[in-house]
Amino acid sequence: MTIWYICHILNVENELEITMDKFEVEFYTKDNGEKPAKDFILGLDVKMRAKVLGIINVLEEKGNQLRGPYSKHLDDGIFEIRGKVGTDITRVLYFFYYGKKIIITNGFIKKTQETPKREIKLAKSYRKDYLERVKNNE
Repeated sequence: MTIWYICHILNVENELEITMDKFEVEFYTKDNGEKPAKDFILGLDVKMRAKVLGIINVLEEKGNQLRGPYSKHLDDGIFEIRGKVGTDITRVLYFFYYGKKIIITNGFIKKTQETPKREIKLAKSYRKDYLERVKNNE
């Protein structure tokens, strides 16, 4: 066996391990089928949408190891994805669920220094609804 062959095999095995360890990202879905975060992201301009989707991709890879400047813990298990293009700032909120699952709840355009309490409260209410529906197997 050549060194190249051994390195190639190790690299393929490492890629398989990384793929198997990926987190699963899911958009929170309301009872009526709406997906607030997905709708928000699709409504962003092209550059910001690409930025946020790129960070979501990194979140899938890194999961709970993702840190600033891409992610920040806000309150009681609610986190934010932090997107910035020029002077425009976007936040998308999410929480972790069992089995390496990440639930993306809602998003907003940041206009003040602090994250609006109503947005965190909304993410918490979506999480509560999600957990109740999972418990009831809906």
